[in-house]
Amino acid sequence: MEYKLGFIGTGNMGGALAVAAGKSMDPRRIVVANRTPEKARALAAQVGCAAAEHNEDVASHAEYIVLGVKPNVMRDVVRGLSPTLAACVRAGKPRVLVSIAAGIPVAAIKACLEVDVPVIRVMPNTPVLVGQGMLLLASSAQDPGEVSEERFAEFQRMFAAAGDFERIPESAMDITGGVSGCTPAYVYLFIEALADGAVQTGVPRGLAMRLAAKAVLGSAAMVLETGKHPGALKDAVCSPGGSTIMGVAVLEQHGFRGAVARAVVQSTEKNCALGK
Repeated sequence: MEYKLGFIGTGNMGGALAVAAGKSMDPRRIVVANRTPEKARALAAQVGCAAAEHNEDVASHAEYIVLGVKPNVMRDVVRGLSPTLAACVRAGKPRVLVSIAAGIPVAAIKACLEVDVPVIRVMPNTPVLVGQGMLLLASSAQDPGEVSEERFAEFQRMFAAAGDFERIPESAMDITGGVSGCTPAYVYLFIEALADGAVQTGVPRGLAMRLAAKAVLGSAAMVLETGKHPGALKDAVCSPGGSTIMGVAVLEQHGFRGAVARAVVQSTEKNCALGK
């Protein structure tokens, strides 16, 4: 059977993308594989799609192939798929590789192939699981037009339930991934810290978590929907001599903004080093 979309690797991100794709398209047109077959079968049961025993089975039967493997094994996985992809191309079966690996440029993936296959680079973040993700899209820096607009449009349709998309040059992929891909972890820490503070004042844990998460969600929506600078929105909440400005002063005293900025810089530098 031929599939529109296949996944090789069903870890946290690959699995989240498969779930999103299953909501955007007919899940019967999706096939998944993992080095632990039981994990692929469990995801297939959740999504309502097919499970394959081997990576080559996905490459043989799926038009778009999402490579959800770690950067350190990406080249070996692509080399292993190369003979199968070459046979598909010779048989007139188009294939598109989709890499979600940080730090691995399109050129490095293509260097592992026997034949020329279009490659889309995607940098998603984990909120794709609940339809609130951000997916950065790029094609080859050497040939930005390698992937047709029709291919990009079809990809976005298949993952419409994942969230929003942003097309960027490949040269910006790793530096933008430092803020887009890693930020959810920082926000989870922030929400947990807010809830901890509320618990210290006597708020029940469950209520504290909901209040903190909802406040963060609403604040992010204010930035996006009003178009105002975050500093201006912050000032609007800080009444003279009020409780909010006192809390802001404490955060500033402890280097809150500097620590967050350094975290983004450090994660970006790591992103850029992963493919080397």
